[in-house]
Amino acid sequence: MKIIVTRIIPERGLNILREAFGEEAVTVTQQEGPIPRAELLRIVKGADALLPMLTERIDDELLDTAGPQLKIVANNAVGYDNIDVPAAKRHGVIVTNTPGVLTETTADLAWTLMMAAARRVGEGERFLRGGKWTCWSPMQLLGMDIHGATLGIFGMGRIGQAMARRAAGFGMKVLYTDSFRMAEGAEKSLNVTYVDKDKLVRESDFISCHCPLTPDTRHAFSTAEFAAMKSTAVFVNTSRGPVVDEAALAEALQSGKIFAAGIDVFEQEPKVNPALLECENAVLIPHLGSASVETRSRMAAIAAQNIAACLRGVVPPHVVQG
Repeated sequence: MKIIVTRIIPERGLNILREAFGEEAVTVTQQEGPIPRAELLRIVKGADALLPMLTERIDDELLDTAGPQLKIVANNAVGYDNIDVPAAKRHGVIVTNTPGVLTETTADLAWTLMMAAARRVGEGERFLRGGKWTCWSPMQLLGMDIHGATLGIFGMGRIGQAMARRAAGFGMKVLYTDSFRMAEGAEKSLNVTYVDKDKLVRESDFISCHCPLTPDTRHAFSTAEFAAMKSTAVFVNTSRGPVVDEAALAEALQSGKIFAAGIDVFEQEPKVNPALLECENAVLIPHLGSASVETRSRMAAIAAQNIAACLRGVVPPHVVQG
């Protein structure tokens, strides 16, 4: 048995695999960053299972290289846009993910970014640490209130709904847009209102992105959308980097078209548009959406359980239907 894990993951996941198939069956690459493509192609040969991260591209080349004994690719993520699912099906390889596990944690992080950007926390910390704070001032680093404001949610899946629940505690009006409208009862339960994208962009004080990356959502927020927003608007993205045109966002922040932004994901990670890095009114963090001890441990465990089920001849609990 040969199981390849492309990055060091929490022990909870590794222990599941080692207890099921033995220590010698599990190979974990030890580099801190993404495994180089050539190295990935080398070690995947003869593997029965692969546990990759979002940074690993799983395509025909890799599947051909792995060979016919590869049974499962268990992505250590909810998303799976790094995997050519039709190609995997052609090769008879099952693809799984880790759904549901990071909903609340990512919503916490999105809310953190929203509050930090609105209240200029990043700017304030740099101001203080730089020795520039000499006295309290009534006009110093004024931000935007969240309570009572209008939150626009772009993508009302699990995380979007978690954001709506949090918004209730701040007395916010919640608008949303999605490719599918929720049932009337669900809308009433969450106290949310369905609108089209144009209205969401125009009327929201805060906009938070929680959509998957598809051809329709790539650069869903670009020059036109930022120009249509309120000049006091705060924009947050914790979904996928390419949903946002980073150059357009940087221009909107620099020109005052919008007030601030909180960004966790980027178009070409780990690279960030240099113009965005220059924006004092942007809170930028390195893809930390699911980065809590408990959530990352649960993700690793679910990915490992998917592998264990498959290699025992049982249908894994989280098969991707694509």
